[in-house]
Amino acid sequence: MKIEQIYTGCLAEAAYYIESKGEALIIDPLRETAPYIAKAKKDNAKIKYILETHFHADFVSGHVELAEKTGATIVFGPTAAPGYNAYIANDAEELKIGDVTIKVLHTPGHTMESTTYLLKDENGKDIAIFTGDTLLIGDVGRPDLVQKLKAEITPDYLAGLLFDSLRNKIMPLADDVIVYPGHGAGSACGKNMSKETTDTLGNQKKLNYALRAAMTKEEFIREVTNGLVEPPQYFPYNVLMNLKGGIPTVDEVIKRGTTPLKPEDFQLVWETEEALVIDTRSKDLFPAEFIPGSIFIGLDDNFAPWVGALVTDLKQPVLLITEKGREEEAVIRLSRVGYDNTLGYLEGGIEAWNKAGFDTDTITEINATDFAELYTKDKTLHLLDARKKSEFASQHIKDAQNFPLDFINSNMGVLQKKSKYFIHCAGGYRSLITASILKSRGYDVVNIKGGFKALSATNLEKTAYAMQETML
Repeated sequence: MKIEQIYTGCLAEAAYYIESKGEALIIDPLRETAPYIAKAKKDNAKIKYILETHFHADFVSGHVELAEKTGATIVFGPTAAPGYNAYIANDAEELKIGDVTIKVLHTPGHTMESTTYLLKDENGKDIAIFTGDTLLIGDVGRPDLVQKLKAEITPDYLAGLLFDSLRNKIMPLADDVIVYPGHGAGSACGKNMSKETTDTLGNQKKLNYALRAAMTKEEFIREVTNGLVEPPQYFPYNVLMNLKGGIPTVDEVIKRGTTPLKPEDFQLVWETEEALVIDTRSKDLFPAEFIPGSIFIGLDDNFAPWVGALVTDLKQPVLLITEKGREEEAVIRLSRVGYDNTLGYLEGGIEAWNKAGFDTDTITEINATDFAELYTKDKTLHLLDARKKSEFASQHIKDAQNFPLDFINSNMGVLQKKSKYFIHCAGGYRSLITASILKSRGYDVVNIKGGFKALSATNLEKTAYAMQETML
């Protein structure tokens, strides 16, 4: 028996490959199918099942396309009603691959169809649980996402179901059972996840606040629903894509998205299609020279989730500027969160743009030490902190204004065009995204390199606050 966790850091998402005696299954696959097919081919195995723990909100699953390419059966737990062929398993039903058994445990709470899969070895011993977003390491899945689609299913109602699922289906299992969750730290599907991506159930019973033995249902509901912020706006759209199916294949998306466009053609498509130009280069390259009107969202960080948080229309035409050789990576990562309308990329990059005689722009940057000296002398400077509200509440520079990147589209009204804004985040990635958006909208901005981490090393006065809400 082989168990492999396939972890994707950008989405903090874990898919799983399990193989036994020439048969394999995949749990919660990402959009691109090739890696799973390659693993099975290497093991000379046939993919028999594709198990979905629930209808995912934070990424588009590759289950339908993978089933078409391999002949595998898509499996959901009870109450799921997908718009394509799938097997809806009963609670406690058992599936076989090779010498091992998968027992279906219906564990509603994160969503109504949420299901945990219990793996048993050839002797019938419980080995591991694949929990999706029911049980995370250090946390449980948030119970408020379904309300975006069905207002009558409240977070409190789902939290109550989740309490029962954990107590009745998961916690009675042996302490040595390994927990394989669907997400790790950084995912918006929970609020207090550990950086670890697996653990024993016994350890989670000791450390996970939601599994306290003496916890009442009322306490559980209160603690699980406390501190939840608005989920990323693309979540309900991804749920519908995973629920209904009928989406383009990832191969189709890649083929169109990796169309090379010479500068003149790039400019023409930009204008005629009203496309959004996303510059995915590093945060060191972008400020020095970029195309006016383009937005920075670098590939070397949480690229796809930030596109999902900021670009409100999943059908928005997109053009890309990438570092050479990373065009396909950018298109794939966009497709993982449902942005399938990439029209191509700038062939030759900024160098070709310059040679064609088109204009470029820059964003002014300042290091933390120089800003600290400037800020100490002039308290009238406008300092924007682009971190999340919870980060700001924990500690921030005195007199800074919280301007979370997550909610930039709804908070633009607090800014004034006549003012100059100095912007920082934790390390410099989010502040540069913020600066690029504000620059494209005509604001005067300066990005502070190194963010709060660098500022904290200076003599700037900081104001500490007791944490008022759970970090997300």
